[in-house]
Amino acid sequence: MKNIDDTIAAISTGTGGAVAIIRISGADALKIGNSIWHGGTKLSSKGKRKLLLGKCISPDSSFSEQAVAVFFQSPNSYTGEDIVEIQCHGGTLVSRKVLELTLAAGARQADPGEFTFRAFMNGKIDLTQAEGVCDIISAQSGMALNLAERQTGGILGKTVREIRSSLVTVLSECESRMDFVEEELDWQKPASLIATLEKASSKIKNLLKYRTEGAVLREGVRIVIAGKPNVGKSSLLNLLLGYDRAIVTALPGTTRDTVEEHAVIRNIPVKLIDTAGIRDADNIIENKGIERSLASIRQAQIILWLLDASSNHAEEIKTMKKHAAGKGNVIAVWNKIDLLKNSRSLPDAGIETAKISIEKNTGVEKLMDILEKSVWGYPHTDEPETAVSTRHSSLLEEALDAIPGASQKIKSQDWELASVNLRATIAALGKITGEDASPDILDEIFSRFCIGK
Repeated sequence: MKNIDDTIAAISTGTGGAVAIIRISGADALKIGNSIWHGGTKLSSKGKRKLLLGKCISPDSSFSEQAVAVFFQSPNSYTGEDIVEIQCHGGTLVSRKVLELTLAAGARQADPGEFTFRAFMNGKIDLTQAEGVCDIISAQSGMALNLAERQTGGILGKTVREIRSSLVTVLSECESRMDFVEEELDWQKPASLIATLEKASSKIKNLLKYRTEGAVLREGVRIVIAGKPNVGKSSLLNLLLGYDRAIVTALPGTTRDTVEEHAVIRNIPVKLIDTAGIRDADNIIENKGIERSLASIRQAQIILWLLDASSNHAEEIKTMKKHAAGKGNVIAVWNKIDLLKNSRSLPDAGIETAKISIEKNTGVEKLMDILEKSVWGYPHTDEPETAVSTRHSSLLEEALDAIPGASQKIKSQDWELASVNLRATIAALGKITGEDASPDILDEIFSRFCIGK
């Protein structure tokens, strides 16, 4: 667990911008701020939340940088502590110099995610909101950003707390029945308690419906473009990226290594991997590329296997089945259909198939439809309100698994064993919001943050 009693500082902006922000948080933030920043008016509670112009000056006056500063007084700040933020010119050297002044004045260099960690520890946000901050920083698509912003707003935490609260009510009933066996109290009927558990179970299942979206939007999808030489793999990569990334020639074996690029397709973050053409080659360098291609195919989540519609159809399908069968979600893509008089003459590949012409830019939208369906598992049109992460879904499954046992024990009025199941469910849900999270879990989550956030 991090020490939250000292004062921390870090650069909270990325390098290369016009302005850099150095954030100081903790009990001595105001003292440290005033010791390195000097203006016509001192930073104080009277001028809180006001940007003041001044200079950051080193004790020996060898460094002087014009900067503005602002004071946020506890508890009305991001971390819930006193915060001073100094805005100076951007650039690695200037911002680093200002940070060094804060450290020399008594602040400690903040660890990754430590400002957000303090916000969580001080009750400003729950753990799902803290994770949402990290998701905002790493968002790769508009949908991912929207979901992260909603999570930061508390929608997921609110839902989980509501479920947890209803289960705590049932647990209280069960434990009361054990403690006051002889008393004639106004107990709820077992059927009513079971109905509450069923409602909670339904809400958990609804959250789990969107775990695929959560995994895809946070982690992306690895898509490998494969096939024999000269089927149009590099051309398809360039088309999907919207610019020429891979070299395209009429010579077979042009691509001799994997070419990897990140992109967003239909709001799906993807890593596109162009591979060397699969064939028997004598060239040692090309063979190395083919070996890497086969390794990429084995690691792919989705394989776009390009088939040459102008070549021997049976041979094309045979090669695809030899190298791609059973190695991920394979989509057969017949390219060069513009060279056929009738594309209906193409044989059935036995899997999801698209017919395109990269040269004429036809059929590509249909391919994108198939790809989108392949990623989500169903036609995807509406954006979900929430999309749980792998950590959330694991804990939701844990909570869900314990509910049937609790229902069964309540039905047989075995209140003690029902309480055991309910406590397991409540603890799992508490780990999601942070109410029952261990120090190890917190350290693991906040270690994924960048320094300064």
